[in-house]
Amino acid sequence: MGIVTAGELNPGNVVLVENNPLVVMKKSITRSGRNAAICKLRLRNLMTGSNSETVVKSEDKLEMVVLEKKECSYSYYAAPNHVFLDSEYNQYEIDAESIPDLEKYLLPDMPEVCEVTFYEGRPISVVLPKVIVREVEYTEPAARGDTSGKITKAAILKGTKHELQVSAFVEIGDKIEIDSETGEFRRRCT
Repeated sequence: MGIVTAGELNPGNVVLVENNPLVVMKKSITRSGRNAAICKLRLRNLMTGSNSETVVKSEDKLEMVVLEKKECSYSYYAAPNHVFLDSEYNQYEIDAESIPDLEKYLLPDMPEVCEVTFYEGRPISVVLPKVIVREVEYTEPAARGDTSGKITKAAILKGTKHELQVSAFVEIGDKIEIDSETGEFRRRCT
């Protein structure tokens, strides 16, 4: 931990405000002739996930926090927590409410390695790899003769029952790449 001024903060930095770790999402500085420069900060609370905005003087001092990150693999779901394992087989439980957007991609013992972020020894967030591979459990057959352009159809992923749009040529049993940040279909794996 260290002390920095608000003007030195960048998006992605984590500061401690009233014992809450807040990540800087966006920062803009406004300078005026007479008064001190001010910083408008958009912040997200790492514990609750709530967003807020605040205005501070650019010379105001804030306590910066360095978070610990570990590569972990997803193991299983034990209501209401998801269990992750690090390389030394230490188990970390993360509440399902903390990672609702990721649940649609989590499979027991999945091959992809996740990045788990810790605050004071407690796991607070998970980042999936940018590209993940999942199998299609069900999709409608492609309509013959439709060559009007980029045609998509709904597909359901095996294991999670998540539905997403895929290209018309994707069939049941195909493995597909998905962008975990946007949730979009990328391509069919060979």
